[in-house]
Amino acid sequence: MTESTRYPFSAVVGQDRLKLALILSAVSPGIGGVLIRGEKGTAKSTIVRGLGPLIGSTSRVVELPIGATEDRVVGSLDLTRVLRDGQAHFTPGLLAQADGGVLYIDEVNLLSDHLVDVLLDAAASGRVTVERDGVSHTQSAAFVLVGTMNPEEGELRPQLLDRFGLVVDVAGPRDVDERVAIVTARMAFDADPAEFADSFGAAEADLAARISAARRTLADVDVPVTELRRIAGICAHLDVDGLRGDIVMARTAAAHAAWRGSSRVTEDDVRVAAELALPHRRRRNPFDESSMTQQQLDDALDAGDEAAGSSNDPSEPSSDPSEPSGDPSGPSGDPSGSSSAVETSETPDPDDDPPPSGGGSRGPQFGARPPGGQSRVQTFRAEGIGDGDAGRRSRARSSRGATVRDVEFGDGAGVHLFATVLSAARRASGAGMPTLLPADLRGSQRIGTESNLVVFLVDLSGSMTARARLTAVRDACVEMLRDSYTRRDRVAVVVAAGTDAYVAVPPTRSVDLAVTRLAQVRTGGRTPLAEGFARSVDVIDRSRRTDPQRRPLLVVLTDGRATGGRDAAHRADAAADEVARRRVTSVVIDCEQGFVRLGTAVALAQRLGAEHVRLDELTDTGLAARVRGAA
Repeated sequence: MTESTRYPFSAVVGQDRLKLALILSAVSPGIGGVLIRGEKGTAKSTIVRGLGPLIGSTSRVVELPIGATEDRVVGSLDLTRVLRDGQAHFTPGLLAQADGGVLYIDEVNLLSDHLVDVLLDAAASGRVTVERDGVSHTQSAAFVLVGTMNPEEGELRPQLLDRFGLVVDVAGPRDVDERVAIVTARMAFDADPAEFADSFGAAEADLAARISAARRTLADVDVPVTELRRIAGICAHLDVDGLRGDIVMARTAAAHAAWRGSSRVTEDDVRVAAELALPHRRRRNPFDESSMTQQQLDDALDAGDEAAGSSNDPSEPSSDPSEPSGDPSGPSGDPSGSSSAVETSETPDPDDDPPPSGGGSRGPQFGARPPGGQSRVQTFRAEGIGDGDAGRRSRARSSRGATVRDVEFGDGAGVHLFATVLSAARRASGAGMPTLLPADLRGSQRIGTESNLVVFLVDLSGSMTARARLTAVRDACVEMLRDSYTRRDRVAVVVAAGTDAYVAVPPTRSVDLAVTRLAQVRTGGRTPLAEGFARSVDVIDRSRRTDPQRRPLLVVLTDGRATGGRDAAHRADAAADEVARRRVTSVVIDCEQGFVRLGTAVALAQRLGAEHVRLDELTDTGLAARVRGAA
């Protein structure tokens, strides 16, 4: 689809907060772009693609596929010209192509870590530098970064999340008339894209002119000390880390003032900036809520008012009645005239399975942050070398990491220079200086790290119900889930308690979802350990059918005593033997405590061929030296 037949930005019905955030980022690229979170089918991609034509005749929207190779993203040498002409000719990548425009990443939370690293460098410096095989090349890569994501598929790395200046949570409209208007407009576009786009030509031209005018006047916008103090008071009240939040808020408020046609930032501009720039900066750890309620915003604004009111600058006017109002439709540019309000994300998950009925009391609150939440757990890894998705847990063949040997040259494999020259020398067989040919090229096999499927089998039986033990198991489980979050794993949780075991959390990338569902489990009764192993094996087998390259890691939290059902101990041994036969890498976290220990978890680990770790040795408070050595 050409630029002229893209769905017009101004034709999108609703989504005013999102449109405003994109416009402000276009007015002031220094804001850092926009992260769009929410459900599918809400015009996220349509709006982003429509922004490109509005920000300059040469601007464009460049899409970065989540499966792109690093060479495609940063650029690469044209090897054919190197060998044929002896010239180091550089082919620009997607980052350089997006210079001056928009770099759009759909499902940005699924982007491979090695591409995230490259993206962070370019976002910080505004340039992309490639240094490879003795050749250094630098190109400008100043772009507006826009990403979309579904939070249920996993969160962003904190470093990348922090690089997005603004965040907008979107959802489909519930108003019938608005839904009808959206469908009607889309059907009209599909029937005749060119005519539909032409009908919005005047609106698009006016919008482009307003953005251009706001860009020109942005440098002249005054940010009074009073408003800077207001911004600082808001950020301090919300415990925003560092000062990037303050800077982004100031830039956003200035851009909003310029967009209104004003030369001075006011309290209304700061409010809009707080709504868009701060919700994702409040996060303290991976399991904290990342949105901001209206009450939290109001409390922060009150703190900002107090800070602004204590300004000692006598030259600051309290208000200016002659201040131009800018857009008559309201400070946010919302055609309805109402300022945007922060959306509260209190949406229950309708897909939650109810916990199994039967005996037992309500389980511990797994979502609570454990004491000493900054501790780190021991790093467990799958045995051998895999080929799974990029991550930070187990060793795997990848396009990054240490070179271990040469392989056939192909897409995604860097050049192994020594092996390439050696191949040419062997072909020449001593007949003078060898000439490199394309057939001599050899690739590099590199060993990096992958993510895994981590299945937690959690024993919550009556033998584990002493308060201290339950608290310890809860803390350990949350710490290991946090570890899986940072290592980009998929996680699943199987609970063994009462008369059976069940899958509390099916395989998911969303560790937040796992912690939420764990808060609903029940405890008590006997220990159906055999059933727990059977359920875990079933989860692993099902996952292998859809994701065969992702290797499993089974983490068993138990005291090792099997008491559920007839001949429980014998059946548990047989189930453990089956896990060992399948060569599933396993770890037993021994939850047995007290002076008298039966050693059943040790025997279970031996049968599984698993590593055995006592619960009180799991975190770096117990094994500081070992953890730091492994991490």
